[in-house]
Amino acid sequence: MKIHLVDGTYELFRAHFGAPPKKAPNGQDIGATLGLLRSMLLLLSDPEVTHVAVAFDHVIESFRNKMYENYKSSAGVDPVILNQFPLAEKLVSALGLVVWPMVKFEADDAIATAAAEFKKNKSVEQIVICSVDKDLTQMVEGQRVICWDRRREIHLDEKGVTQKFGVHPESIPDFLALVGDSADGYPGIQGWGEKSTSTVLAKFKHIESISKDPNKLGLGLGRATTLLENLRNNYKDAILFRELSTLRTDVPLKENLSDLKWRGAYPRLKKICNDLGDTRIPERVTRWRQPVPAESD
Repeated sequence: MKIHLVDGTYELFRAHFGAPPKKAPNGQDIGATLGLLRSMLLLLSDPEVTHVAVAFDHVIESFRNKMYENYKSSAGVDPVILNQFPLAEKLVSALGLVVWPMVKFEADDAIATAAAEFKKNKSVEQIVICSVDKDLTQMVEGQRVICWDRRREIHLDEKGVTQKFGVHPESIPDFLALVGDSADGYPGIQGWGEKSTSTVLAKFKHIESISKDPNKLGLGLGRATTLLENLRNNYKDAILFRELSTLRTDVPLKENLSDLKWRGAYPRLKKICNDLGDTRIPERVTRWRQPVPAESD
């Protein structure tokens, strides 16, 4: 079997910018949420998609904000999308998918934890991380754990990650620390561009292993000397940025492998969609769970 781990935050943002705006009868913005739901239905239409979980940044802030004050936050995020997170989680759950709403950790941490745990199961043929987030490429392993850009239909296995970034997945946190990640709010180390960083890390893998001899970096002597000086002067920042970019694999997730199997949408999805003024989405659902006494429509 394959496990699909979906970056719900990315999907919601993608839907926000790609789907037409829409409001519910009560005036609530729902365009991004409905776009996300349609995206999940498209994913589930593939017969190979049987086990799915969707992780959300229930709040944008996480423990990393305490480590670095300029780390990404909800400041400046359009309220139109920010206010749809609870509704998106509610609808995806009603669709019958496992939802991980992260508060202390980030959605990426939940996905990383699940990938690290479920890849140990011999019945799992492949784990597909549905995201374009560079951070998540550190979890790629051979062809067993891959990243999938659903919009552009690009699959990144370990060879693909190396071709794209010039380093193996294990060096991605070091790469991002030196180059910087504007999406996460840290600048990297001055002068360390993608090309020079990949050249150096391809040889040394990790920041602390980088030779202090500029002749050994594989770059021009002048450039190597400058880069090493910048790294030496900002070494603590480099290590901090790497810690920020290193995903946690100890998020307390309660679900086991069987819990991730999609068994159909819950009947409550029909009522939620009807209240939102969209009766067409339930018509696209191909499988429904049988109501249980404890569930209310």
